[in-house]
Amino acid sequence: MIFIQLDNGKNAFASIIGFLLCGSIRIVGGSTVNISSYPSLAALLFTPDWINFRHNCGGIILNNRAILTAAHCTVGSPPGRWRVRVGSSLANSGGVVHNTAAIINHPNYGQGGHPINNDIAVLRLSTNIAFNNNARAGSIAGSNYIVPDNSVVWTAGWGHTSSGGSPSEQLRHVQVWTVNQSVCNARYGGITDSMLCAGWLDVGGRDSCQNDSGGPLYHNGVVVGVVSFGYGCGDPTFPGVYARVSRFTSWIQSNA
Repeated sequence: MIFIQLDNGKNAFASIIGFLLCGSIRIVGGSTVNISSYPSLAALLFTPDWINFRHNCGGIILNNRAILTAAHCTVGSPPGRWRVRVGSSLANSGGVVHNTAAIINHPNYGQGGHPINNDIAVLRLSTNIAFNNNARAGSIAGSNYIVPDNSVVWTAGWGHTSSGGSPSEQLRHVQVWTVNQSVCNARYGGITDSMLCAGWLDVGGRDSCQNDSGGPLYHNGVVVGVVSFGYGCGDPTFPGVYARVSRFTSWIQSNA
């Protein structure tokens, strides 16, 4: 998730001040869970030195050779810097790790009047994922899929458990609620139709966080969002912002 600084604390995007920690959503206020409850969730591992790979972003298994994630995680990085772990409840051990053969960032990422708009990317793997109870393809929202306001949604990942805190090695999940688009835009400014907001508005304490970027937002088991950005973690005023998957269904299917 990208952190942003807002002019006077509200209503206008100013500058991105955090470095990109693409990985499991910052799960704040949640609880531990087994990967068998979220078998479509993947951990994206990044190497800064071409030797050591560590969890850095989240992703969603699309089929046995493709992973959906956030473009802000992968833009500017060659495929060789990324690997994908599937089938494990732990961020940095277990399961099966696959090399990345190609990265396809959305061609309109960062366009449309917002620096983090169209925050979607697809990773193609070098080897096939062997599906089992802990690793299988997720269901993504169709182009006509509508998530009503105040709907219960879930996010999961290995991200930080508090703003500025440490990432979690054990998978965690948390329940949040979708936020009306106009209300979300009034809080942030610049919210586009390609974004979906969710949190515990005016209460706070539940959210995704650093190292959760690229991870899923589920509505009734369907992936409706991809963790994108937010102001702090679990802030009562500013909900988390996700890429709205239904706006990208055709593009995802054609590139998976």
